[in-house]
Amino acid sequence: MSEPATPVVVSLPPVLDLQAAEPLRAELMALRGRPLTLDASQVTRLGGLCLQVLMSARKMWAEDGLNLTVEQQSSVFSEQLAAFGEPELQFEA
Repeated sequence: MSEPATPVVVSLPPVLDLQAAEPLRAELMALRGRPLTLDASQVTRLGGLCLQVLMSARKMWAEDGLNLTVEQQSSVFSEQLAAFGEPELQFEA
């Protein structure tokens, strides 16, 4: 049996708004099939559309049996994620 692949680390941009949604989606889809770690340490704004992109990616990675984690969450990222009000929206590192 082969060893698990080392996760690819993607640093999320500071502003995850409407304009960031499509580039984020494209970047994540290009990495599909590989374990992924998202670095959220620089996030200063998390908009609803980018959150949908992240949630969709989390679901696809789970369906593929791969890990998708969010590490080093900025306080703003964590607060804005929690403000959407759904416990299942929480990412576990």
